[in-house]
Amino acid sequence: MVGYLLNRTFQILLTLFVFMSIVFFIVNAQPGDVSNVYALNPDLPPETRERLRDLFGVNEPLWKQYLVHVRNTLTGNFGVSFSNYPRSVADIVMERLPRTLALFMTATVLSFYLGFALGKIIAWRRGGWTEYTSTIGGVTLYTVFTPWFGLMMIWLLGFKAGWLPIGKFLDPELWRDAPTDANAVFGMMIATAVAASVIVFAVFALTKKRRGSGAALIRIGSLAGSLLVAVGIWLVAGTGYLAWDIIRHMVLPVVTLTLISFAGTMLLTRSSMLETMREDYVVAARAKGLPEKDVRDRHVARNALLPVVTSFMFSLAFAVDGGVIIESIFSWPGMGQTLVSAAVAEDLPLAVGAFVFVGSFILLAHLAADVLYVYLDPRIRY
Repeated sequence: MVGYLLNRTFQILLTLFVFMSIVFFIVNAQPGDVSNVYALNPDLPPETRERLRDLFGVNEPLWKQYLVHVRNTLTGNFGVSFSNYPRSVADIVMERLPRTLALFMTATVLSFYLGFALGKIIAWRRGGWTEYTSTIGGVTLYTVFTPWFGLMMIWLLGFKAGWLPIGKFLDPELWRDAPTDANAVFGMMIATAVAASVIVFAVFALTKKRRGSGAALIRIGSLAGSLLVAVGIWLVAGTGYLAWDIIRHMVLPVVTLTLISFAGTMLLTRSSMLETMREDYVVAARAKGLPEKDVRDRHVARNALLPVVTSFMFSLAFAVDGGVIIESIFSWPGMGQTLVSAAVAEDLPLAVGAFVFVGSFILLAHLAADVLYVYLDPRIRY
C-alpha cells in the first residue's frame, strides 16, 4: 500500500505539472492582456499603459512568463492579481474558498445522502409508485434549466413567501458592528462541521458490527451530541448569531443545488445495485435466510457504493471551483465568481492560480477514492 501511495503521489505531481502548463498556455492564448481594461480610459495615456504592462510582466516573451509561472507555483506563490493589485492570488483564493466550501460541500453531502437513500429504495422495490415518482421527479429536476429554477426558488421562497433572505451571503446591517469578519466565521463553521463529522463517522465505524436498537440509539445519540456540542461552541464564542445569518442565506442555494443534483447519485446507485443484486454472494446470502435489510445494506449496497463514492469524491473536488451559475444567481462571492471576473478582466495570475488550485483538489480526490475502495471492499488490494 505504501508503494502504491508513493507511485500515485508521483503521478499526481506529474499530472499537476502538465495541467498547470496547459492552463497557462490556454489562458494566455486569449487576445489582449490586462492593459485592455484601461484602453478605453481617455485619462490614461499610452505610456502609462505600457508601464502597467511592464509592471505586470506581460511584455515579456511567453517562455519567460511561463518559467516565472512555474517557479512561482512550485514555491507556492501564484503572483499578484492584476485586477486586485496589490493583493496576492493566494490571499484572494483563501478569502473566497471558505465561502464556496461551506455552500457547495453542504449541498453535495445532502444530495449524495438523499440520492443514495432513494437509489437503494427504488432498486430494492422495483415497480412501485416510489420508483416512478422518484425517478420522474429526480430526472425532471436534474434536467431543468438551472438559472430559471434558481430564480423561481428565489421568487417563491424569498420574494413571495418571505421565508428566506434574497441574495448575498450576509446581512450588512447585522455585520456592521460584528466582532469578527465573515471569513473567520466561515472557517469556524467548516472546522465545526468537520469535527462533528469525524466524531459521527468514528461512532458509526465502531458500531457497524452491532445490530439492534442499541446500535441505533448510540448512533442517534452521537448525532444529537455532536449537534449540541457545536451549538455550545458557537454560544460560548459569542458569534453564533453571525453563523446563523450565514446559514439563513445558505438555505436557498443549498436547497436548489440539492434538488438539481440528487438524481445523478440516485440513478447511479440504482443501476449499480441492480447489477450487484445478480451476484452469487447475494443469492447465497438470501439462501442462508438473512433478513432482507441485512442483504440490502451489508451485501448489496456496500458493494454498489464503489462507483457512487467515486462520483461523490469528484463532486466534492469540483465543488471547490463553485458553480458559476449558482453563485451568479444567488450573488454568492465564491470561487465561481472569482474565475468569471478573472477571465473577464484578463487577470491571468488569478485565473491560472484558481484553476491550478481546483486541479490539485481533483487529483487528491482521485487518491482519496482509491484509498476508500480498500475500506469499502476488502477484496481490493494494491
